[in-house]
Amino acid sequence: MDRGLFFVIGDFLGTFGSAAAASRAVEANRKPRRIDLKKLGIDPTAFDKIGRF
Repeated sequence: MDRGLFFVIGDFLGTFGSAAAASRAVEANRKPRRIDLKKLGIDPTAFDKIGRF
């Protein structure tokens, strides 16, 4: 499948936005949104099992 340049740029920005949102949520001791975790390739169920150190 041939993707256009704008699609690739948009996909990159979406992934970067999800990473930033998930990072902010974790820093604020909140659970990241499931859609952000899925966009990053992280299983939300597995993320829920992570405990604090």
